[in-house]
Amino acid sequence: MIVDCCNQSSRPKHEIANIFRQAGHRFLEKFNASYEQMKVLNKIIVCRTAALGGHIDFCTNCDHQQNAYNSCRNRHCPKCKTITKEKWLIDRWNYYRLVFTLPHDLNPVILCNMRLLLNLLFSSVNQTIKQFLADPQWRFQGKPGFIGVLHTWSQTILDHVHLHCLVPGGVLSEDQTTWTPSKNNYLFKTRSLVNAFKGLYIKGLKELYKAGDLKFPGNKGKYGTAGFNRLIKIIRKKKWSGYANSPCPGPKKVLEYLGRYTHRVAISNHRIKSFENGKVVFTWKDRAQENTTKEMTLDAVEFTRRFLLHVLPKGLKKIRHFGFLSPWYKTQNIQLIRQLTQNGNKNKADSHPADEFLEIMMQRLTGINIRACPKCGKGRLARLYSLLPEYVDYILPSQKETAWNTSLKRYLI
Repeated sequence: MIVDCCNQSSRPKHEIANIFRQAGHRFLEKFNASYEQMKVLNKIIVCRTAALGGHIDFCTNCDHQQNAYNSCRNRHCPKCKTITKEKWLIDRWNYYRLVFTLPHDLNPVILCNMRLLLNLLFSSVNQTIKQFLADPQWRFQGKPGFIGVLHTWSQTILDHVHLHCLVPGGVLSEDQTTWTPSKNNYLFKTRSLVNAFKGLYIKGLKELYKAGDLKFPGNKGKYGTAGFNRLIKIIRKKKWSGYANSPCPGPKKVLEYLGRYTHRVAISNHRIKSFENGKVVFTWKDRAQENTTKEMTLDAVEFTRRFLLHVLPKGLKKIRHFGFLSPWYKTQNIQLIRQLTQNGNKNKADSHPADEFLEIMMQRLTGINIRACPKCGKGRLARLYSLLPEYVDYILPSQKETAWNTSLKRYLI
C-alpha cells in the first residue's frame, strides 16, 4: 500500500493552499493581481502535490511505500520554510537582537514603491549601526557585522514593516589584528538608536522623492507634492518603534532565534483553525495584552488579499549580511576572528563540520531522523522511482497587471 509522505497526525488540518484553491477565482473577480502575486498563488496551490511530480520511497526493512511530492521552493510558501545553517556562529560571542519598525503611515507609499523603500530600510539601519559604533562613547572602534531579516506583516497579516537584526557583540579592527568584544548587557541605548534611524530614513525618503523616483499611481496621487510634505510632518512627529534585547548567549539560542524569524512567512498553516463556508479562522497574539492568543475570522477573499500584501518584488533579498559578515569577505573574516578569539585553546573550536549534511544536522538539533521509516522506525527510506508531474485543473490564470488595488481598503478612500 502506497501512502502520501508525511505523518498525517503531524500535518495541519487546514492549509493555506486549500484556501487559495477555493477562493482564488473569487479574489481575481474583485482584485487585480501582479504577475509575482499570481506566481506565488499558483506555487502554493501546487506545492507538494502531483502537479509538481516527485518520487516513491520504500522502506528497506518493511513493506512501507510512500509518495513524496516535490516542493515549490517559493520563499512565500508556508510549506517550504527551511532551516538556515549559519556557519559563522562562534561559541564565544554574545548576540544582540535589534528591531527597527517603520510607522504605519508609510504603508500605502511602501506598497507602491516596495523595492525602493525596503532597500532604504536596510541601508538606513546599516548606516545607523555604523554611526553608533564609530562614536567614541560606545568604546567600539572597528568594523561591525550583522544580519538583517525583513518582515512586512503583523499578527493579523496586515502591513507592519520591520527589520530584525542579529548583531555579534564585538567589532573587528580596521587593520584586522584585533577583535574587541562588548562588555555590557546592552549594545546601545534603544531610544537613541531608533531616533538616529528615524532621521536617516526620513532623509533618504526625501531624497528619493526629490529625485522623482517615488511613484504614486491611482488614488495614491494624494501623496504627491503637498501630500508628501504632510506625510513627512506626520511621521517626523511620531515616536517610532524599536527595541534592543539583551544578549543571546551562544549558537544554540541564536539558532533558535534564526529558526523563528529568518524563514517565516506571513502566516503558517498551523495557525489556521478552520475553513468553512468561505470563512477562515486563525489564531493571533495580541501584543497589547501580554501576547494573549486570540482568534480572528476573515472572509477567504480578504484573507488572500492580506497574504498577497507581503509578496516581495522579484530579486529583493529579505535576508542580508553586512560588515564583516558581508558575503564577499565573510569566510576569511570568520576564520580570522576564530583565530583571534581562540587564544590557542583548540578544544573551543567548532565541533560540527561546515559541510555537515542536512540529515545529520536535523538529527543533531532535533533528534529526528528524517530518513527513518514512519511505519517500523527501523528501516531507512530509499527512493524507488520518480513520479512525473500530472495535469491539474485548479491552476489560476496568469495575470501581469499591477496590483495597486490590493492595498487596504482605507487607502482606497
